Amino acid sequence: MEENDTNLIQQLFDGNPRFRMLFEEHALLEKDLRNLDQKSFLTVDEELERKKVQKLKLAGKDEMDRILRTLRT
Repeated sequence: MEENDTNLIQQLFDGNPRFRMLFEEHALLEKDLRNLDQKSFLTVDEELERKKVQKLKLAGKDEMDRILRTLRT
């Protein structure tokens, strides 16, 4: 990531409530994934939860990327 992107992300984090929420949610989902990945065996419910968390995390990242792209152009 370029320094320009880092500055832009910081500006969005400070000034865009939606971006801030997505960013914070992304960090929480990452933590949930790490906790699930530390288990040597996942139950069926945990597997489903893992897939759900991955999808939510990806959707949030995609939205953050869309916000960043609109500001870069």
